[in-house]
This record gives sequence, C-alpha cells and structure tokens, in this order.
Amino acid sequence: MQWTSAADIRQKFLNFFARHDHRILPSSSLVPKDDPTLLFTNAGMVQFKDVFTGKETLPFRRATTAQKCVRAGGKHNDLENVGKTARHHTFFEMLGNFSFQDYFKREAIAFAWEFLTVDLGLPRDQLWATIYQDDDEAHDLWVELTDIPSERIVRMGEKDNFWAMGDTGPCGPCSEIVIDRGPEHSCGRPDCALHTCGCDRWLELWNLVFMQFERSADGTLTPLPKPSIDTGMGLERIASVLQGVDSNFDTDLFAPIIEAVEQLTGRRYERGEAGFPFRVIADHIRACTFLIADGVFPSNEFRGYVLRRILRRAVRFGRLLGVDRPFLYELVPVVGRIMGGAYPEVVERADYVMQVVRQEEERFHRTLNQGMTLLDEVIRRTRAEGRNTIAGEDAFMLYDTYGFPLDLTIDAAEEHGLDVDREGFDRAMAKQRERARQAREDDYDPADAALVEALEGVPATEFVGYDHLSAEARVLAVVRVDAGAAGGAAGGAAGGAVLRLDEAGTEDGRIALVLDRTPFYGEGGGQVGDTGVIRGAGGGDAGAAAGGEAEFEFQVEDTRRFFGGRLLHWGRVTRGRVRPGMTAQAAVDAPRRHDVMRNHTATHLLHKALKVVLGDHANQAGSLVAPDRLRFDFTHFEALTPEQLQRIEDLVNQQVLAGTDVQWYETSLKEAREAGAMALFGEKYGEQVRVVRIGDFSLELCGGTHVPNTGRIGLFKIVSEGSVGSGIRRIEAVTGRSALAYVRSVEERLQQAADRLRTTPSELPERVGEVMARQRELERELERLRARQASGLVDELAARAEKVDGAAVVVARVPDAGPDALRQLTDGLRQRLGSALVVLGSSGDGRVHFVAAATPDLVARGVHAGKILGEVARAAGGGGGGRPDMAQAGGRDPARLDQALDLARRLAAEALRAHQSTP
Repeated sequence: MQWTSAADIRQKFLNFFARHDHRILPSSSLVPKDDPTLLFTNAGMVQFKDVFTGKETLPFRRATTAQKCVRAGGKHNDLENVGKTARHHTFFEMLGNFSFQDYFKREAIAFAWEFLTVDLGLPRDQLWATIYQDDDEAHDLWVELTDIPSERIVRMGEKDNFWAMGDTGPCGPCSEIVIDRGPEHSCGRPDCALHTCGCDRWLELWNLVFMQFERSADGTLTPLPKPSIDTGMGLERIASVLQGVDSNFDTDLFAPIIEAVEQLTGRRYERGEAGFPFRVIADHIRACTFLIADGVFPSNEFRGYVLRRILRRAVRFGRLLGVDRPFLYELVPVVGRIMGGAYPEVVERADYVMQVVRQEEERFHRTLNQGMTLLDEVIRRTRAEGRNTIAGEDAFMLYDTYGFPLDLTIDAAEEHGLDVDREGFDRAMAKQRERARQAREDDYDPADAALVEALEGVPATEFVGYDHLSAEARVLAVVRVDAGAAGGAAGGAAGGAVLRLDEAGTEDGRIALVLDRTPFYGEGGGQVGDTGVIRGAGGGDAGAAAGGEAEFEFQVEDTRRFFGGRLLHWGRVTRGRVRPGMTAQAAVDAPRRHDVMRNHTATHLLHKALKVVLGDHANQAGSLVAPDRLRFDFTHFEALTPEQLQRIEDLVNQQVLAGTDVQWYETSLKEAREAGAMALFGEKYGEQVRVVRIGDFSLELCGGTHVPNTGRIGLFKIVSEGSVGSGIRRIEAVTGRSALAYVRSVEERLQQAADRLRTTPSELPERVGEVMARQRELERELERLRARQASGLVDELAARAEKVDGAAVVVARVPDAGPDALRQLTDGLRQRLGSALVVLGSSGDGRVHFVAAATPDLVARGVHAGKILGEVARAAGGGGGGRPDMAQAGGRDPARLDQALDLARRLAAEALRAHQSTP
C-alpha cells in the first residue's frame, strides 16, 4: 500500500464512480432538508431518503457522494466514547455510491472490490466479508467476483447485517468489508476472530446495503420489483489503513489539529490515555465548525443543544490541559485548511464560525468557573462520606441550577475515581419534568389561585374569532379583583380578593366577563389580546343588542387566556348592568384586529427571511404582535449590516407584493413536523396543532390570527435592529397603517430639515454635505485661533513661573478650560521651560479639573506628579492621580479650587526641595 492523503482518497473514490457512470453530487447540509424528525444528517443516504421510498425521482439512476455526517445525539450518541477509542467520532465523512433501481448486488460487490484492491491497493489476502446469515446470493457473488475464499465470508445475524430505514419501508441485508490488520493488533484472546471479537484487529471499512424488501407494519417482507443499493465507507477509517497508523486521530485529518492544540496549550500530545483531551478537542472542533457553518447555533433546544454540549465539552477538556481562556475558536482556520478543499463553506464562513465559537466559549467559562467550584465541593463531600458515587441529586443540582452538563460531571468524576448515579440523575430529571408538566396543566400564575377558585364550575370558552369578528354569546360569569389585588390573568398582584359577582354596573370599575363563545383573541404566542365591545340584551335575543337599545354595554380593554380554556374579557361596564345568563353580541374592534393580523403574518415572513439571509440558526426567541408594530427577537450573535436589513425587508415585501394566499389548517403534531413546519422552542403544543402556510415561503405552527392574503399587509418597514442579550437580536417593524404613518413621519422630518437648510428634500444630501464642509472649515479656523490663544497663554504662564531649586514651578488657575486644553498647556509649558513642574486647574459645569506634569529631569530626581495631584484633588473634594510625568484628576467642589492650588504650590516646593539636584 502507498501512503495516500485523505483528500486524495476522497477524490479517488468520487472519480472511480464517475468513471462508472455515477453522478457526483455535493454533500448535503448537516441539517436535513425538510426533515425535522432527524437530528442531523448521519449517513450518505439521507439526502436520497425520498428517492428510496419512491416519493421523489431523479434524472439519473446512479450517484456518488462524500457526505459530511454527525452522530452526537439521540440513538446515535457516541459522545462519551470519542477520544477513548481509535474510531469514534461526532463528525465524520461517509463515502458512498448509490443505485436507484439500477444495478444491484453483483455490481456493488464488483465496484467495491475493484476500488479497494486496484485503485487503493489494499492487500487482497487481508480482506474479509460479512453477509446476512440467509443471503446465499451475496456469498456466491463474493466467491465468484473476488479473491475472498468462502472461509473468509462470515454469516451474521439481523442485528449486524440487516439494514432498515425505519420500522416500515425499504430494507434489506447488508454486506460489510473488513480488513484483518494482523495479530499484532489483536486483543490477545485465543478465540479472537471476526465473528467473535470486536477488537482493533478487525476493522470494518465499507458497508454495502442491498435494499430489496418492503417491510409492512406487521413485519412482512415483500420483495421490491426494482431493488436499490446504498453503501457507505468511513473516510477516517480507510485513511488510517492507507497511512499505516493505528488510530484515526493519527491521520492527516486530525494530526494538524492536535499539533495546533499542542501549540496553544504548551503540552505534548501522547498516544494513549494521556492524549485523551487532545483527541476530544480535535474531534469536537471539527463537529462544531461544520455544524455552525451549516447554520446550527448554540442554544438549549434540539440541534443547538447538541452543538452547545459538544463545544462545552471541548472547553472543559481544554481546561484539563491548563487553558483557562477561549481557545477553540483559534482552531477553526486549521479545520478549514484541512477540509476547505472539499467543503469550501468552512473557509468561506470561518470568520462567522470563529465569532460564534468564541462567544460560546466566553459564556461557558463563566458557567465553568462557578460550576467547577461547586463540583469540587461535591467531590470532596462524596469522598469525606466514604462514597465512591456522586449522588444523582447532586449531579442534577449542578445541571439544573448552574447549567453544568452531566457528561462534564461524569468526566470530572472519572478523573477522581468516582462514578455518577445516572439513575438518580434521571429520577431527579423526571421529577422536574413532572413538575413542569403539572405547571403546564395548571397553566396559571399562583397569584391567580383565587380566580381559579372563583371560576370553579365555569366551562371553557369556545373561540370563533378565526372566522368571525362578532358573535352571539351568553355571559357565564362576572368577576372583579379588589384594588390592591393584581397579577397574572387576574390583572394584579397576589393579596387581593377575587369576587365572582351576581351582577356589575358602571360603579364596579374594572371587571372581567367570561362568555360561552367569543370572537375575541386571548393574548398568546406574542399576539396581544383583542379589544372591542360586548352589548347585552337581557334574557332575550342577542339581536336586540346588535340593533336596538342594549341592556348593558361593556368596553373590552384586553382579553386574556386562563386556566381551563376560559377567556377573560377585561374592561368596564359603560351602560346598564351585566349579570350571568344574559345574551350578548360580542364585537371585536375590527380595524385594530386587522392591524394585528397584518403584523402577525409579517412576523412569519420576517422569520423565514431571517433564515434565508442569516442562516438556519436565526430562530425566534420571542415576539410581540401589537396593532401599531411588531417586535421580533431571534438568535444571532452580531449586528445586522444595512445590506442584510435591506435584503430581509425586500424578501418580505416581495411576498407582500406577490399577494400570496395565507392558509391555515389543523393536523397532528407529528404530521406537521414531517411536513417541515417550524415550531417554536418552549411553546406548548397539543396532539392537534394549527399550521399556517404562506405559499411555498413559510410553514409554521401558530395559533394566532392572520390576514387571508399577504397583499393585505400593504407595506413592511423595519424601523430598528439591536441587541437584547447575548446572542439575541431584536427587529422592530411596522406594517399597513403604521407603515404609512411612519413613512409620512419620515417625509415630514425630511421636509423640516430641508426647510431649515433652505433646500428641497431631494437636494438635502448635497446641501448637508455643503453645510458639513463649511462646518469643518470653521472648526479648523477655530483650532487655529485656539492654538494662537494657547501659545499666548503659555507665554503668560511661563512668565509667571517661580524658580525652586533650579526648576520652574507653574501653578495656575485657567479659566474655561477642559482636561484636553489643560493637557495641551502643560505640554507647551514643559517644552518652553525645559525643567519644570506644572499644576493647572480649571472649573466648569460644577466640576473641577486638574492636570499636573513634570519634565524628565525632575522625574529622575524623584518628583512624582501623580502623587502631588492626588492630594491636590482631595482638597477640592475629588480624587485621581497618574504617572510621575503626567497626571489628571477631578474634584466636585469648584469653590475650593483656589485653596487646592495653594496646596499645590506648597507640595511642589516641598517635592523639589526633598529631591534636590546634585551640585
């Protein structure tokens, strides 16, 4: 075998299959397209999943890829083994060739054998094959097409050699190609053999999957009329063989990263247990770099949580190597140099990736500093109590209260010879989840407990507001919260009484009505509650309330959701009296609701536009949908550029101008996720959910109200963008009437500015440029005048200098001078006088400013301007100081300025006499 770089192996593989009529396709993203059920792309076949199931067809029948993959979460979680073994990784590359109902076993086996033995030159006598126990066809083909004798073809069971896409669907037997690396790599057991041992002697290189059956729900296997092929070979493994090394970490895919870690830490890498932290860091930075480049952002949800966990684990192992500062981000360019040829995105997005990694490192270092202190105490207490296992409750406390990941606790415990009670941790986690579930079911603020009691027995409210803005209803309950009571849905703080009333009138102040059905939307999902009016008609037909004199009129000021599916309409009785049992006509303030609907639909468009422009990491982190504006918080680590904001705004307005229909429908949560609907982390979804679709642009789970067509939005205009926390940005925007008002306001301000400058709005930029140029000219002239004035003042102050022991001393009050002007004067005096000690003071705006300076010869004698000025400033009610040659200070009492300068004269003289020059 000839040593071959990983990059060359990858290219040889693709070229080989291209010669055999395979289409070379680029690697798909690590974030599976339109598949929210899959955490990450974990195999080469993922991008062809719909092709194999028949949902999608391609214009070709053969393909080959080098696919980037991540297995670090869910059932594919090798995280704890990474670095301990020679083969486990979070990120890896899968080389694959695929047949879509074209060739089958014969060609797949022949292609694999030719590539391994001819193109790569692997020794034929060291290659073995495994097959499914009943696959006689594969056995015979291996014997016919290759040099592998029957005794080196091992039959294995369904667990090892039968592959399935899922519980149902395409499946079939598989055949693995294994290389015998020789007895020197054996575990040493007498029965060490491929079918009995999984030691490093037997290295699986390539898995050939023969998709030939369709599995039904009852487990029946039906032969496919046209079977397919899916294969996968790990690049890291084959590179280790061709480069003659024992571990993947010794290949050219990892070695440069480990060398960079050596340079950053000042530690030497050793193979074996001592090198464990190096291997973890090298593996994890590859995964982090690729995940972030593909749009995953560190967070506490789904893919972002896995990324955060991997990154923080690498930080933790950096600390074990003595690195207490952010350092991982410096390895990103190293990953780019190794992988950028095949995956240019890791180079093109390197700056972005580095910023995200560094920000997350800085955040986690703060967590680690506190968490490690507490963990050390837990370890000390565990040992002191004679236990060798950290209690699950302690591990959960570190995780839940301080954000310290369990795997880091396990790693640290292992270093001290301790275990962690994982079952106890899981029990504590389950208890917390049960408490959270109970809280979700209760769904009310503890301050609202009295309101829950008051509404006992009142049924849920039917919401009809998606399709109607007015509806006939019946009053179920009237409640009032005493003054001083407020909080939660009750509208006040705990402590006040909640009364369920028989009736209420204009004198009862703010009350809430519960209706049997309502068109009023209750605040939720960021959307504000509706306002409007409820008119009652006694016990008769509600139609009287709509057209004739109402028995009562109730102004709805807000609508809130409440425990038990009830909606609380908060407001005031403005006419008559309202009592339970009365029929009423409930009418939403339609113009206000339409404004809210415009803004809510615009938030969906904005969310999608952010993902298009910034990447998939831009996830919603909060929102406000009000009638006059929308506010949208999202995950992103840096300020958006004007160009990005303009592109986002343009994308939204393209959808507005297109007049795209907005549709909504109910479906199961499972089906919505499978359709690719975006769901918000932290939101509570039932089994049935409402999906809002805006053409082919946006698909989200949402219970809010929306316009039927994007054209109703009118105009979308971003008015601000800024930070609201670490990794969280906020956009505020307006639509419809508010957008028109905003544009008019901008035009008015432009006209006012143009009027003041005696020009027109269209010529305003040129006119402003002229004014600014004139201003700069005047400022330069002012500076020249000030320089002449300062020169004259230097002359005046120099003339007043006193001689003390051969040095000039200038202590003076300078009118109307700030710190900058005082420094310029002291510099001028030092140059003019040669050997001098200068203390100048000035007052203004209720403050005192001091500057002191000493020439180098006096500093050499021991004079210290900073110490002198510190005492002078205290005399004026302030403080400060500085270097021996230059100091600056301030004071709070201008009335004591002269007194302070008198002290300065005395201290200057004392300093010079104390440090007399040598005769």
